[in-house]
Amino acid sequence: MPTITVADHAGACYGVQRALELVQKVAQQATGPVHTLGPLIHNPQVVEGLASQGVTVVDDVPTQAGSPLVLRTHGVVPQVEQAARDFGLDVVDATCPYVKRVHHAAERLQELGYQVLVVGEAGHPEVEAILGHAPGAQAVAGVEQLDGLELGRRVGVVVQTTQAKTTLDAVVSELTSRVPEVCVVNTICEATSERQQAARQLAAASDVMVVIGGRNSANTTRLAKICLSSCARTHHIETCDELSASWFEGASSIGVTAGASTPTSQIDELVSRIESLCASTS
Repeated sequence: MPTITVADHAGACYGVQRALELVQKVAQQATGPVHTLGPLIHNPQVVEGLASQGVTVVDDVPTQAGSPLVLRTHGVVPQVEQAARDFGLDVVDATCPYVKRVHHAAERLQELGYQVLVVGEAGHPEVEAILGHAPGAQAVAGVEQLDGLELGRRVGVVVQTTQAKTTLDAVVSELTSRVPEVCVVNTICEATSERQQAARQLAAASDVMVVIGGRNSANTTRLAKICLSSCARTHHIETCDELSASWFEGASSIGVTAGASTPTSQIDELVSRIESLCASTS
């Protein structure tokens, strides 16, 4: 039997745990419908589980006064939150506190007169929420997107919480060669950095890596890429039903990691299923 090792830092982070506890408390106390504005977290299985508890996802602000509306962990633009309150909804803010820190940093940089850049993926809900807190700010996913961008003399930088530090460093290095003043607020979540470092170390010591988490999760997808750079036999799955015994043939060491929206129960199930598959073929 190969050894199966779970990364030292893996799975649901503080912001996700906090959001889940908030929404479950709301669901238990509510007498009517409970909605989340967009998926609460990027984990389809967890979102399905919440739906079975009466918590449904909506894309737009409902107009039913008094009903609970939970703001997702990724945050929303200020105008959306204000609209919900204007309709008289019971707004429950499940925005990750570390994401809120980015909002405040972007706002402050803009107040100080900096041109604000957000290092992150345009279109991602977290990035869109950050941009909404600093109107006129622009998102750049990497150095290549700085080409053709009109830059002022003073540029302020914040970063999507789940970005890799290497991406931030590369963008800042390029900016400092082109702009007289660059003010950087490193808003990468510490939990993200810990997970990425632990995944990188485990992948380098493993024959096979399995990463579990939503395919719509930016941090999970990034973990899979990090693992793949050190372990060619890396597999990103959403559910254990995707596992194949053939993945583990000839392996003596199997590493497991999980995105920040993956609960411990899913990691435990993954380890158990891998053990069963390996036992059946040994």
